[in-house]
Amino acid sequence: MPRPEKNRTISQPPLMKGFKPFGIPRCKVEAVKLTFEEYESIRLVNYENLDQKEASILMNISRPTLTRIYNKALKIIAKAFVEGKAIVIEGGNYELSQDWYRCRKCHKLIEADKNQSDCENSEDCHPNELVNLNK
Repeated sequence: MPRPEKNRTISQPPLMKGFKPFGIPRCKVEAVKLTFEEYESIRLVNYENLDQKEASILMNISRPTLTRIYNKALKIIAKAFVEGKAIVIEGGNYELSQDWYRCRKCHKLIEADKNQSDCENSEDCHPNELVNLNK
């Protein structure tokens, strides 16, 4: 029996829930799933320009594990790009370094220490509309 996977530390969840190809109606687009830890590996290595060793330390995993996650993320993104598929960012084995919430109405990402008025539609959004992104 394999050892259970450790949760990977995510410092900031994605601002969006995913992407879709331009020019194809959403109802006709297939989707591929990118996990939170795959997103984080791309963010740290490509966006933050960290080397894989530094990124693995921030995610609390080994460097070979980060490389596997990163390579899988690149394949998923390439498949979506080449085949015209949407990317949905969800799930995975992760833990957030702090509490993050997403508003169900305006989909804005809110840090734990911020308040409800940070929603774009604060007059329409209510505290019970916030979904905790931590597991």
